[in-house]
Amino acid sequence: MIFELPDYVFLGALVFARMGSILMLLPGFGEQSVPVPIRLAFALMVTLVVAPIAAPALPDMPPRPLPVAGLVVQEMLIGLMIGGVARILLSTASVAGQVIGQSSGLAMAQSFDPSQGQQGALLATFINLTFMTLIFVTELHHLFLMAAVNSYAVFPPAGDLPVGDAALWALEAFADSFRLGVQMAAPLIVYSLIFYLALGVLSRLMPQVQIFFIAMPSNVMVGLFIFAIALGAMSTVWLARMENFATELV
Repeated sequence: MIFELPDYVFLGALVFARMGSILMLLPGFGEQSVPVPIRLAFALMVTLVVAPIAAPALPDMPPRPLPVAGLVVQEMLIGLMIGGVARILLSTASVAGQVIGQSSGLAMAQSFDPSQGQQGALLATFINLTFMTLIFVTELHHLFLMAAVNSYAVFPPAGDLPVGDAALWALEAFADSFRLGVQMAAPLIVYSLIFYLALGVLSRLMPQVQIFFIAMPSNVMVGLFIFAIALGAMSTVWLARMENFATELV
């Protein structure tokens, strides 16, 4: 058993490199609000569970340290690629929140967004937190973990690193996140166009009255009302896209 210990350490390092990289960026698990020791402990526990499953697909330990380091780095890059695409899809909430904030007159209302690690529109932060909650309520995180395990069948270790495919995958995810964000904010975009068009007509009819300051509270109130109605449909569309992302790997 003493001579087999390096092999176990090598296999564990490979699995931890991929699983840890995925969980570092995966929505719900890799949030900055989660303490680093907890994320690290969870990644180690996932490694202990996944290692026996992934062991048949892992290569033998090379005799020299340089190829070992190369395999570990390659596994880290694959994990970062998978987690990064999932994180790009999460940015849909930020796109939708920014557009909705501009349409409803709440663009200047800022708060700290834990998913982005910086200040963001108040509605974008609310949508992000709603989506995070839905990930665990709908048990979508189980599908994420299954996709991480099955990634060994999609991206086998010691194989060629699919740089071109990864770039195309990330580009498609970026385009999808922007398209979905605009689609989710479409009701508010239509409302704002109609509202400001009517506002312009009223300002022409009554130039002596400050229409903008009078109509601003109505803009915020009606915008929040439409947002409350559309939130359910927005969440359903985003969850369907995230489920599709996970099933691509499962």
